[in-house]
Amino acid sequence: MSIKIHKPTSPGRRNSSGDTFSDITKKEPEKSLLLIRKQKAGRNNQGKITVRHRGGGVKRYIRIVDFKQVEFLDQVARVLAIEYDPNRNARIALIQYPNQIKRYIIAPDSLKTGDTVQSSHDKIDIKDGNRVRLEYIPAGMQVHNIELVPGCGGKLARGAGTSCYIMGVDEKYAQIKLPSSEIRLVPKECLATIGIVSNADHRHIRWGKAGRMRMLGFRPSVRGKVMNPVDHPHGGGEGNQSIGLTRPKTPWGKPALGVKTRGRHKTSQKLIIHRRKKKK
Repeated sequence: MSIKIHKPTSPGRRNSSGDTFSDITKKEPEKSLLLIRKQKAGRNNQGKITVRHRGGGVKRYIRIVDFKQVEFLDQVARVLAIEYDPNRNARIALIQYPNQIKRYIIAPDSLKTGDTVQSSHDKIDIKDGNRVRLEYIPAGMQVHNIELVPGCGGKLARGAGTSCYIMGVDEKYAQIKLPSSEIRLVPKECLATIGIVSNADHRHIRWGKAGRMRMLGFRPSVRGKVMNPVDHPHGGGEGNQSIGLTRPKTPWGKPALGVKTRGRHKTSQKLIIHRRKKKK
């Protein structure tokens, strides 16, 4: 992927940039792997808003991505195309197995049309796009789409340009360094895909104006300081002043910004060796 800089033909275009989509090889998605995406605007099944500042946006279809890749083990699949997915910032690859069945997978950075990929529970070639157990991956390799529980599908490192480092394998677990700098243990029977997730330049896009974010489904966010006291703990007062609290709070009075939200008694707590570093 490469970034194009827009000409400053209007205030909204000045200092903005976008995607050239130069790595896309197929424009129309595979119809057999599409689902209708219903608009929910951040609401749950009771109609209550559980995620604020969501709604609107351009109509999309859901691409059915195979995060497990265990349906056709040990079969070599050929990459037919690299496609755009509006529901994620990474690219997806359309692959075809020898029985002519097609599937979508998250595309590694170096994957090209015509390449082959394979998934196996045994030792196979360590190359980008192949999916294998953590116990067979050498230390120092970069992997993505990592399972936390064997057979449950990839959960870790699925965003554009992300990857995890294999630090070593013990008796039962593989030691992995996550993009957040957290180091944790993952069962060595879990599958992971070799390589870095594609479209790493996505983080450098400058959206330029609010209208582009509205097309992505993000609605305006209002600061608590400019609200009334009845609407937010930070609200009230005459003119511009501090929040008047020892720490920031959410609209519901709970501590916000930098507060740990992970449960102390979570089952997988013991698998974390080193917590992530706090961003300054």
